[in-house]
Amino acid sequence: MNSCVIERIHGLKELTVQVKAGNAIRKYKVVKSDGPDDLVFQSVRSGKPLRDNKILVRFIKPAARALGLPWVNWRSLRTSHATWLKMAGADVKDAQAQMRHSRSSTTLDIYQQFVPESQQRVVEGLSRLVN
Repeated sequence: MNSCVIERIHGLKELTVQVKAGNAIRKYKVVKSDGPDDLVFQSVRSGKPLRDNKILVRFIKPAARALGLPWVNWRSLRTSHATWLKMAGADVKDAQAQMRHSRSSTTLDIYQQFVPESQQRVVEGLSRLVN
């Protein structure tokens, strides 16, 4: 990372927001804690986890719109993740563990999608074994 990006990240750690509470105005740090095990999406007020729908509406859907994606929800993100794991060559048991499914059939039948390029890569790999 260049120094400009690092400075911006450090600046975000010090960022505060003002929230009107009746006649008073309260200031909250946007980033409560930033350790390696801390939450990415945390409440400005308490630092506790945000509800999944708030994360989707406040952060993920606006980012998707900015990228030109017409519609995003948690299911589409999970399906994309499972399919990308497959395309990256992950074993189904590894994908199952990362998706936190109790059965690999859930990963295979519901989340991983057919990708023609991936199938072509497998066929080419098999032909190299035969030759």
